[in-house]
Amino acid sequence: MAKKVKADANTIAVNRRARFDYSIDTTYECGIVLQGTEVKSLRAGKASIAQAFATVRDGELWLYMADIPEYEFGNRNNHEPQRRRKLLAHSHEIRDMAAFTQEQGRTLVPMKLYWKDGKAKVLIGEGVGKTTVDKRHDKAEKTAKREIERALKAR
Repeated sequence: MAKKVKADANTIAVNRRARFDYSIDTTYECGIVLQGTEVKSLRAGKASIAQAFATVRDGELWLYMADIPEYEFGNRNNHEPQRRRKLLAHSHEIRDMAAFTQEQGRTLVPMKLYWKDGKAKVLIGEGVGKTTVDKRHDKAEKTAKREIERALKAR
């Protein structure tokens, strides 16, 4: 049930290496708890989830290492750029994610940060780390597909 990640007007940040480094088959849409200056910084289009990851602690879902820079017009009450942020999901989804991450080599990868109905959402994927051989195979497959499309277009 993997979805193609697209960039559009509502997209804030995309983790482009997620599908390259991990084999992702299930994704979850989660809300994110933000402070006021974080929302303003996101509205300015400034965020990075390239180094971010999610974990389940005490039955709650948390996002770590997501970089939302300080709001430039903020005051001394500005937020910490890389603080941990709580993610909002259904309890059965959190249980599924917790069970998934119990095995070695499995992690929760944030793939996309975007706006939906005026609220910030994060697309979390259940990822299994790829080996170097898997990455090479995927790259060769992508190159072959691109060459086939070029040949068909040239005809």
